[in-house]
Amino acid sequence: MSPGHSLHPGRRVPAHSHGLPLRVGTRGSPLALWQTRHFLEIITGFCPVLRAVDAFEEHVIATSGDQIQDRRLADIGGKGLFAKEIHEALLDGRVDFAVHSLKDLETEMPPGIVLACTLKREDARDALVLGAGCGQPDPADPYACLPVGATIGTASLRRQAQVLAARPDLTVAMIRGNVQSRLDKVRAGGFDATLLALAGLRRLGLEHEASLVLDPEAMVPAAGQGIVGVTCRAANVELLELLSGIEDREAAAVSQAERAMLAALDGSCRTPIGGHARLLPDGSLHLTGLVARPDGSFLLKRSVRGAAADAARIGRELGEGLRADCPADIFG
Repeated sequence: MSPGHSLHPGRRVPAHSHGLPLRVGTRGSPLALWQTRHFLEIITGFCPVLRAVDAFEEHVIATSGDQIQDRRLADIGGKGLFAKEIHEALLDGRVDFAVHSLKDLETEMPPGIVLACTLKREDARDALVLGAGCGQPDPADPYACLPVGATIGTASLRRQAQVLAARPDLTVAMIRGNVQSRLDKVRAGGFDATLLALAGLRRLGLEHEASLVLDPEAMVPAAGQGIVGVTCRAANVELLELLSGIEDREAAAVSQAERAMLAALDGSCRTPIGGHARLLPDGSLHLTGLVARPDGSFLLKRSVRGAAADAARIGRELGEGLRADCPADIFG
């Protein structure tokens, strides 16, 4: 079992109203399948009897976000397209719970679905992946290695805005697909560089592909980046009880802050927003939020600190403050 999870060895495994196996919904990408199997390892470690009776069954669900690869998510309805069909399968009873990258989930779940638990966070930072024509990366000046006018591949407006704010001479072009296909496109020379979540590279054994890991204050990550979230039906009280046993308390606190900030900003899918929370050694919570224009011509970034128990309030208040001090067109 991964460290950081609460154990309750005496807890009774709840009966499942539909019997076994319990059906887990997941996207079909290599990263999504890794995350799902990692979750199953954790939950069967928590309740070994579930392993003994072969209690789980994977159900791969094709999502609109996976099927449409030639346009930005912002142009076809936003990141919720990675969850829409999975939500439908939950509500229809075709699956019992679902495993997601938390950053792909809407801040407000559809009626009848709840975020049941969050797993221990992997590194939330973004990584810069360089092609053959780039110089030696320098952590003190992470984009200095990119030639003037270099083309950076990303489908993320958050990444685009922060890169262009630092280097307006660069060209940003859309790149979609799973982690391996994006790496292949950079190797083939289609892009000079790309940006990927370090968590995904690590989980796929590809951390060596990262030329430079970016400081989260220099490249503010997406809210929820590096965290796996598990959803289920709100009415399934027994399954909710089981999932609460593997909730990672630190991941729960930081994700509450980040998602509350995101909800308060209420930006459209075309608004670049970043949010990164961490627990400090004294137990307090530090949250950085960012709002920008896609072309990098405006960027507002602020950090706050407070008690971890107040994570949701801290996030909401930072989001409200950022929204109040942004030009009106940012959220248009």
